[in-house]
Amino acid sequence: MASRSEILIVGGGVAGLSLATRLGKSMGKSGKARITLIDKSFSHVWKPMLHCFASGTVSNENDKVNFISQASGHHFEFWPGEVASIDRENREVVLSPLLEADGTVILESRRMKYDTIVIAIGSTANDFGTPGVKEHCMSIDNLVDANAFNEKFRMELLRAFANNSELDIAIVGGGATGVQLAAELHKALEIVGPYNLHAFGKAPPKLHVTLLQSGARILPAFPESVSAAAQQELEHIGVTVRTNARVAAADEHGFTLKDGSYVSAKLRVWAAGVRAPEVTTAYGGLTINRTGQILVNPNLSSIDDERIFAMGDCSFIQDDPLPATAQVARQQARHLARHLPAWIEHGQKVPGCIFHNKGAIVALGKYNGWAALPGGTVWGGGISHGFSARMAHLMLYRQHQIELFGYYRGLMSFYSDWVETFVRPSVRLD
Repeated sequence: MASRSEILIVGGGVAGLSLATRLGKSMGKSGKARITLIDKSFSHVWKPMLHCFASGTVSNENDKVNFISQASGHHFEFWPGEVASIDRENREVVLSPLLEADGTVILESRRMKYDTIVIAIGSTANDFGTPGVKEHCMSIDNLVDANAFNEKFRMELLRAFANNSELDIAIVGGGATGVQLAAELHKALEIVGPYNLHAFGKAPPKLHVTLLQSGARILPAFPESVSAAAQQELEHIGVTVRTNARVAAADEHGFTLKDGSYVSAKLRVWAAGVRAPEVTTAYGGLTINRTGQILVNPNLSSIDDERIFAMGDCSFIQDDPLPATAQVARQQARHLARHLPAWIEHGQKVPGCIFHNKGAIVALGKYNGWAALPGGTVWGGGISHGFSARMAHLMLYRQHQIELFGYYRGLMSFYSDWVETFVRPSVRLD
């Protein structure tokens, strides 16, 4: 191995940024390797919170991590851009041109050398080829999507307010993202209510959210008791939940279901399915599955190239498939951070990554939450709900902040967020 190895990390999500931060401390600081993080955005957000950004109940500025700042403080480099292809023969990645919003070229296409590359580009919703979804539906796969939805949501609320009409929103997908978004939208409207009443002299418009789930129950990764309780809670706050509702097509006014019925919606969100970004098809001929995920060995190296690793939602372990969750991504990032230095410096093979399931948590805004903890079976360890589960969900995010910032700076970010609750609106208004 070279005395100063070139390590590229593609994707600054939960796994990518965590790995860059850890390797920066262990190898970047000592000069043993140059670690470079590549992402098409300039900042990181915790993906499990995207539904909060979409509804406007979380302030982006407080909860974004700037890549340049993080790199400066943790001994790695950051380059904005998207990896368009990988030249495995010459060990180079090709970055797409970096463009302004109007299409003006800021940076031309670039090539970067690597000795080791780790791909952590996450996932997107999977429309399964359903007609009309790409043209007429929004998603919340990243911060740009979430902000775009929030802008539309606020403008349509204003339109409904002025016209004394209702706002219909349909969300396809009864997993954690869809369920939490449905609850968070109602929370946002409840917060906005007093502002509208005092500023305009009347209550906000009525919000009608329909959640469409193709399967027999929402939250299929949780026990049936949690699914039933969550559906009851959603219906209590005014969400219409339709299970066994397969979408046949989407148009500018709503969704046509397989049974021939039609669901009207001014705003349409697709939050169903998981697939890797389409760009994985251009990654040097690496073997991918039907959903674009890169096939990897148990130690997270590509089955085609030992110098290329993939982790998180964009990877797939054939012998031991894992769910596309932040918990899996974080554990895989820690595993590579622990073992990549020995492989790069001494050629010691990276061992297989063993996933330790710590359960799952879902929070429905301020209304309720559930934590399913493992025991004798995967989800059979026990279930808690209410305030304790909602706080546990919040603490997962705080733990992520401490992992990135360090203990003291992480605690200061908690304090800063708490202080701001007294001086800023608790929902985005502009």
